[in-house]
Amino acid sequence: MADSAASQSVPQMIAAVDGSESSYQAVAWAAVEAALYLRQLQILTSMALPGGFGPGVTLSESDREWMRRDGERIVTEASRIARAAVPGAELVLTTEVSFDLLVPTLIARSEQVKMLVVGSRGLGAFHRGLFGSVSTALTRHAHCPVAVVHNVAGIEPEWAGKPVVVGVDGSSNSVPAIELAFDDASLRKVGLTAVHTWSDVTGLDFPVPGWDAELESEEMVLAEQLAGYCERYPDVPVRRIIKVDRPARALLDESAHAQLLVVGSHGRGGFAGMLLGSTSNALLHSAQCPMIVVRDHKRPPE
Repeated sequence: MADSAASQSVPQMIAAVDGSESSYQAVAWAAVEAALYLRQLQILTSMALPGGFGPGVTLSESDREWMRRDGERIVTEASRIARAAVPGAELVLTTEVSFDLLVPTLIARSEQVKMLVVGSRGLGAFHRGLFGSVSTALTRHAHCPVAVVHNVAGIEPEWAGKPVVVGVDGSSNSVPAIELAFDDASLRKVGLTAVHTWSDVTGLDFPVPGWDAELESEEMVLAEQLAGYCERYPDVPVRRIIKVDRPARALLDESAHAQLLVVGSHGRGGFAGMLLGSTSNALLHSAQCPMIVVRDHKRPPE
């Protein structure tokens, strides 16, 4: 199907772009993910002016036309990058230039799509702001998984054999994250690294009172969370990591050797509030590979 400015069908994935290198990297990653899952991909850019200019500001027809052409330039380049990322794949791709505010638009559409994809930084939200604020807002409020792409490690040849890493916290919130991680690892034909921590302090290198019993208990937590997945995905080798450490530190360490990091949006213990404060910034903007935040469907967005 040829690229088009509009489509009658609902896209299954949306990648947002603003003309920045980060957003173009996100589009390349999204194209690979869409091809793996045989999903339709829509590339969306918003030309809406950011707030703060006052209610009296209006655009002339010539200004609006210039912005529309600039938006078409952005999505055309993004389409070229997307197709180049998956040569030979039958990628169903559509494009859209919108004049609606980006974040509310994406949050509304997240109720119908399988995934939103954004870069970690860019030219603005969109234009003249911090693109990172878009990823933060989406991971907190979107109804579907949100992928935040820091680089294209997930599609570069030297990263092809790297594993998918998933954070496992022992809560029901981990379940959709674990399932998505196994799916991606299977489709990418790589292994999976399951990381479980049970502390909010920096990693300890020495035993503490009750260490053996606590370690055995946490091993059982991890085993219970992974139960059944190894049978469902026999092609995915699993490496288990259990640490007395902060979740962000453990996951950031593993992201340096992974092609994808998958986490839930909330959890218990060390993962509680993981994506609501300083830890979220550490993961969203410092992880060394693309990252997917998966919300428990039983828990409403904030």
